[in-house]
Amino acid sequence: MKKNNPFKNYTDRIQSVAKHLNLEKRYLEKLIKPDKIIQKTISIKTKKIPIFRIQWNNARGPYKGGIRFHPEADLDEVKTLSALMALKCAAVGIPFGGAKGGATFDPKKFTEKEIEEISREWVRKIHPFIGEKKDIPAPDVYTNAEVMGYMLDEFEKIRGQSEPSAFTGKPLSLGGSLGRDTATAQGGIFVLEELIKKSSLKNKGKNIKVVIQGFGNAGFNAAKILFEDGYKIVGVSDSHGGLSDMNGLNPKQINDFKKEFGSIRAVFEKKNLGGKAKLVSNEELLNLDCDILIPAALDNQITEKNAPQIKAKIILELANGPTNTEADKILEKRGVLVVPDILANAGGVTVSYFEWVQGLQNFYWDEAKVRQELKTVMHRAALEIWQVSQTQKLPLRQAAYLLSVERMVEAMRARGI
Repeated sequence: MKKNNPFKNYTDRIQSVAKHLNLEKRYLEKLIKPDKIIQKTISIKTKKIPIFRIQWNNARGPYKGGIRFHPEADLDEVKTLSALMALKCAAVGIPFGGAKGGATFDPKKFTEKEIEEISREWVRKIHPFIGEKKDIPAPDVYTNAEVMGYMLDEFEKIRGQSEPSAFTGKPLSLGGSLGRDTATAQGGIFVLEELIKKSSLKNKGKNIKVVIQGFGNAGFNAAKILFEDGYKIVGVSDSHGGLSDMNGLNPKQINDFKKEFGSIRAVFEKKNLGGKAKLVSNEELLNLDCDILIPAALDNQITEKNAPQIKAKIILELANGPTNTEADKILEKRGVLVVPDILANAGGVTVSYFEWVQGLQNFYWDEAKVRQELKTVMHRAALEIWQVSQTQKLPLRQAAYLLSVERMVEAMRARGI
């Protein structure tokens, strides 16, 4: 398969929207180039580790985005994720720009103490560029609340003051927000609720078949929430492969067994799940008979190769960039409703925004308030993007990009850019 270029996918989509809006060149340039690329190096275990932070368009507010520790951090991918974060925040109406950063190393080859030292050294090198009113990092691939705790502690030592909103995704004891662990999945389900009402599935009640690719935090929590709401989960997978059963699977049971045996494939081999469960590959999973397909794993999973075989009526993109531009065209012609990542998975950054607000006010919310506020934001965003889609006769992705770009350009114009 030809290597997917995520940044080209992004620029192609932005240029299409710019043409639709007849956007001036100076605004287009601000949408396809980062404001700043910060690159440094740290040393640990006699090894040099490249670290970085990319900041993307802060016209609407401080930069916001994750920090990843990964051996194959690719500049094009990270640039794309930074740009998509700016669009995502604009799509759901929260006042942030975009950012993404990290360190290029394999955390599995380092001790917990070494991970802490890398986290602290990252802050020592990058601290002039971040802060609660400047750029607010959060966890991403192979980072977590614990890493954010180390980073916040180091940042506050350097600043000589308490600044809990400088990082989000922190432990609750350091000012983290309730509801953060399930935010991406729950936000996506809130969007799905609104869009089902607009689709051909509205008369099926809860007798709706769902397939979920990816069984990490977002995928598992989406499966669990939908299962508890009465939807039928007919397929799930992780990086080693998947399971399908048209009679329905219990995601909580599978997750418990997965913790014991290590993978969904191992669960099938070691446990009798009953019903008609069978092993499937990740490729086969995408083509299962279902109403809703939720890619919640890697990018570039739905391509021109497999888009013609997809049977789902709705695709909810909990992963970043799971559908390439060629597949989009095929799915549109086939009448498949693709709920784009910048809307579908914006629940995570929305609850990060709530955490930032709580830290600034030093006033913390209970979980019911977090959930209600998330529901309000995601329902409103879904309806706004649906309205643009209908009035402009555009697919949802282009409608979401259009609304986001309009909001970003409006802020740039207001600043005199």
